[in-house]
Amino acid sequence: PVLLAAAVCTKAGKAIVSRQFVEMTRTRIEGLLAAFPKLMNTGKQHTFVETESVRYVYQPMEKLYMVLITTKNSNILEDLETLRLFSRVIPEYCRALEENEISEHCFDLIFAFDEIVALGYRENVNLAQIRTFTEMDSHEEKVFRAVRETQEREAKAEMRRKAKELQQARRDAERQGKKAPGFGGFGSSAVSGGTTAAMITETIIETEKPKVAPAPSRPSGPSKALKLGAKGKEVDNFVDKLKSEGENIMTSVGKRSTEAAKVLAPPINMESVHMKIEEKISLTCGRDGGLQNMELHGMIMLHISDEKFARIRLHVENEDKRGVQLQTHPNVDKKLFTAESQIGLKNPEKSFPINSDVGVLKWRLQTTEESFIPLTINCWPSESGNSCDVNIEYELQEESLELNDVIITIPLPSGVGAPVIGEIDGEYRHDSRRNLLEWCLPVIDAKNKSGSLEFSIAGQPNDFFPVQVSFISKKNYCNIQVTKVTQVDGNSPVRFSTETTFVVDKYEIL
Repeated sequence: PVLLAAAVCTKAGKAIVSRQFVEMTRTRIEGLLAAFPKLMNTGKQHTFVETESVRYVYQPMEKLYMVLITTKNSNILEDLETLRLFSRVIPEYCRALEENEISEHCFDLIFAFDEIVALGYRENVNLAQIRTFTEMDSHEEKVFRAVRETQEREAKAEMRRKAKELQQARRDAERQGKKAPGFGGFGSSAVSGGTTAAMITETIIETEKPKVAPAPSRPSGPSKALKLGAKGKEVDNFVDKLKSEGENIMTSVGKRSTEAAKVLAPPINMESVHMKIEEKISLTCGRDGGLQNMELHGMIMLHISDEKFARIRLHVENEDKRGVQLQTHPNVDKKLFTAESQIGLKNPEKSFPINSDVGVLKWRLQTTEESFIPLTINCWPSESGNSCDVNIEYELQEESLELNDVIITIPLPSGVGAPVIGEIDGEYRHDSRRNLLEWCLPVIDAKNKSGSLEFSIAGQPNDFFPVQVSFISKKNYCNIQVTKVTQVDGNSPVRFSTETTFVVDKYEIL
């Protein structure tokens, strides 16, 4: 073989990523790279330098070097051509030519390097082919995922069927005046009568939690592998001691995630009466700004963990001015809600279920009124020669909202390299594998209600649609809140906690 190794190293010769194409020890490659900067004469403009045993062919890239280590009998012209291809691969995967960016995408680079050189010899490939080869999908993985999704769907259908059967059994028992059959893990004290049980089963059927991105699948089962970084008992004891002394311990958070569950952690003090107010929005806009459809679904879920507070009423404050349609659960007293905005059971002697999430009120808003759009997106691609200049801006119309972890995703044409970013508010990520530009904004609120991004790339105006938006908010869109909780007997107030989430189901500009 003529090509021994390809590496990206610092000006001091420290290897950031290195791929060896022949058997070579780590100390050998580190020694070769450490010797490389000392061999260069500063005044000369050579692109290669030789020692007694090897030749270094190199190209400076800002603060780094792309270096090929070859044997002395290799063809220098071919090596320079190979070096040029290596240097063009790096911006495909790395946003900036900096040490931490190279380290973060090291495996992407190694896979690409392996497409250029095999067993020390240059392959006949170009940049577009490298991109295609590294992006190739696994048929087995697709089959596995399809089978798993089918199994999940069947399990959900079976769960609904069982819940309906159970509900029917309750109703039959009530008609015949018999004692209703036992339900799940609730004792007879927790569930009083068939009504509440029916309510639980209906909740199983009706409530749908916001979809979160599926986690990559791993075969389940006991793992005998050594667990790195597992906390020892001493650490746990130390943390417990700190907690007992009133210290607030923050658990370390990994990479950013758009999953609502991870970002919006439940309140620390979860009371015996806890409410989740969940809203999700589905919105489709035209690129000219017209709203094609906006649909918003909300629900109040009640969770009671103490039997003492099973007979309560929720006082709801509805300050919505947009014409939201409200619907109470069939077992909730509709007249009481209409007259006094209170949620209580039709039979005040009965109790809400314990240790179960129960949907008590849901609402829906469907509109084509443009002023109702919470966050407007204006994407304006204009052709200039062979490339397109794209200006995209956002504006928060609903100033009472605070949107967190906003990601505006713009599709890019494939095979044309990375976009050239002009001006930007916030940060961006270029996903070259899926041909996407992700514009990331940690917070959009009244103080930071608008921003813009400019970039240029080869393509046609239609290539940059549909633009998709995702965000999470701890404030709900419709102004519906639970302000007070009281006992049915004696009207005494009950302490409660609430957790609010407003998430995106679909948000597209077509």
